[in-house]
Amino acid sequence: MATMTDRKHEDVLRPLGIEARNLGGFAGEWMGSGKVQPVISPVDGEELATVVNVTKDEFDAILGRCHEAWKSWRLVPAPKRGEVVKDLGNELREHKEALGRLVSLEMGKCLREGLGEVQEMIDICDFAVGLSRQLYGLTMPSERRRHRLQEQWHPLGVVGVITAFNFPVAVWSWNAALALVCGDTLLWKPSSKTPLTALAVTRIAQRVLARHGFDPAICSLSIGRGSDIGDLINTDPRVALVSYTGSVPGGRHVGKLVQERFGRLILELGGNNAVIVSDKGDLDIALRAIYFGAIGTSGQRCTSTRRVIVHTSVYEAFVAQLTALYAKTTLGDPLDPANLMGPLVDQEAVKTMLAAIETAKEQGGKVVCGGEKVDLPGGCYVTPCLMEANSEMPIVAEETFAPVLYLIRYRTLEEAIAIQNGVPQGLSSAIITNDQAESELFLSVEGSDCGIANVNTGTSGAEIGGAFGGEKETGGGRESGSDAWKAYMRRQTNALNFSGGIELAQGITLDI
Repeated sequence: MATMTDRKHEDVLRPLGIEARNLGGFAGEWMGSGKVQPVISPVDGEELATVVNVTKDEFDAILGRCHEAWKSWRLVPAPKRGEVVKDLGNELREHKEALGRLVSLEMGKCLREGLGEVQEMIDICDFAVGLSRQLYGLTMPSERRRHRLQEQWHPLGVVGVITAFNFPVAVWSWNAALALVCGDTLLWKPSSKTPLTALAVTRIAQRVLARHGFDPAICSLSIGRGSDIGDLINTDPRVALVSYTGSVPGGRHVGKLVQERFGRLILELGGNNAVIVSDKGDLDIALRAIYFGAIGTSGQRCTSTRRVIVHTSVYEAFVAQLTALYAKTTLGDPLDPANLMGPLVDQEAVKTMLAAIETAKEQGGKVVCGGEKVDLPGGCYVTPCLMEANSEMPIVAEETFAPVLYLIRYRTLEEAIAIQNGVPQGLSSAIITNDQAESELFLSVEGSDCGIANVNTGTSGAEIGGAFGGEKETGGGRESGSDAWKAYMRRQTNALNFSGGIELAQGITLDI
């Protein structure tokens, strides 16, 4: 077994407290006596460390401690909770470089994106600090004399956060920063593909909470398989809210389990995101927006651009320019700033991508460029693929979590919108146009049916100020900005009578 002195990536792991062997459970103390899981980097195929998963009994103890921590945390004034989140953001600033490098090393995204993901954590902490003084309720006029109606928002309980590999820390922070200022505690189950980033972040949160004199179990951790630990979260009534990020089949499974016990759900599922390129648009803007949207995180973002719907009059010129841009893609070690694209998360993802390309060809698609496996260490590198397609091809309606971009022609904007909306997913969308009428139609009720609709920018790169999420098979959940905080709290309506008597609503009288 590797030791702290012979591990290849010790310079990345050591500053974040990652040992050669790590316990995978935390609730004020570290525990883990289950299956030992090796963590392999897709960058070079090297084992980074091992994690000891938690058992069912250990999970029960972790959740119990997290639930008990909530009983005291909910009593802390929200602005005081905000001070803790502010300190968490500052601690993340101190560790941005190290944590960004670990994100890149563990899941394969380029370092600039790993650092950007940590910056997103910092940004949502800043947002939540201000929010801690803005958890507003309403007052409403009563129909009864000398009565007042009001609503309050109370802490909800334990929030179970189940995250995916592609954003191994940012998605936790979207939930955590809001949940913490709302008075909730957190139980995190990260993807089994990226447990080390979860360990590192939990250690940071542990230090912050202890420094403020609060129970570190407020931010608990339970690492294990989804079919084991994930389902324990989904079925336990002590978990008031489950926030799940993952696949559509996974979301269906989680949804059934949580709804059977009338628990609350935030689902962030698949995306099959399209950009419409109008003949009235700026092709240079389109090229830049689509290129990053398609190859960023090696096509493994839920907001990755997967379809480009191009007006027939500019199609040939646009495809020629995009093909030339794809030819310049530098592929390799994501920690090398010269590379624009790193590996897929594992070799199974490579097989899935190559199989999808073959299926698309069988259905009438034509490869313009790319879509080939590259012989680099780790075996997880592929060239990004451009493919001419049509909207009737069944594979185009599916989300292939890889850098495969389908090119589709259109003649009228109404046709383009119909093509864009004609898939089961509804996360992110965009149009490139300088025509105001086109942009307004795209953003209207007749336009995009997605939770995110952009004009003259791509589908990827959502900011924390807006609520993030989508419609249809994307799950309907919302996280991050705007009023997404309401999902983490319990609404209570109050009627206050100061009349000195009793009066019923709706004019009902009762003589007793």
